[in-house]
Amino acid sequence: MPSQFVIDANVLMAMLISGKSFYRTLMKQYEFMAPVYILEEIQTYYPVIRKQSRLDEEAFWSFATFAFSHLTILPSFWVQPHQQAQATNLTQSVDPKDEAYIALALQLRIPLLTWDRVLHHGLRKQGFRQTLLFDTFLRLV
Repeated sequence: MPSQFVIDANVLMAMLISGKSFYRTLMKQYEFMAPVYILEEIQTYYPVIRKQSRLDEEAFWSFATFAFSHLTILPSFWVQPHQQAQATNLTQSVDPKDEAYIALALQLRIPLLTWDRVLHHGLRKQGFRQTLLFDTFLRLV
C-alpha cells in the first residue's frame, strides 16, 4: 500500500468530527496531502463540523492543530495544465467541485482517499483507478 495519499474534505471533516486518537496514529504513519481548496470547504462547513464534534473546545483545537500540522496543502499552480484538464474531464459528469483533488492525485501520481462513494464509483467507471474509499483504506491498515 502507498504511504502517500491525497485526501478530500470529507475525510478531513470525519477526522475533525471524531477526534479519535486512531487518526493521530494514521497521520503519523502516512503522508496526507490536499489542494488549497480543502481550506475553503473546511471553512464553509466549520459550523457543522464543530457542532457534530464529540470533543470539547480544548480537545477539538488540540486535535485540529495536530491534523493540520500533519497535512501538506499544495497551491493550485502545483498542478500542470494537462493534469488539470484531465481532472476536469474526469469530474465533469461526476462532481466538478472535486476537480482539485483529482488534479492533485494525478499530478502526484498517488491515490485519492474519499468517503464519497458516488465520486469513487463515477471515476472508476471512467477508468480512473487512483481512488480508494476511506473505509476500505481503514480495513487495510
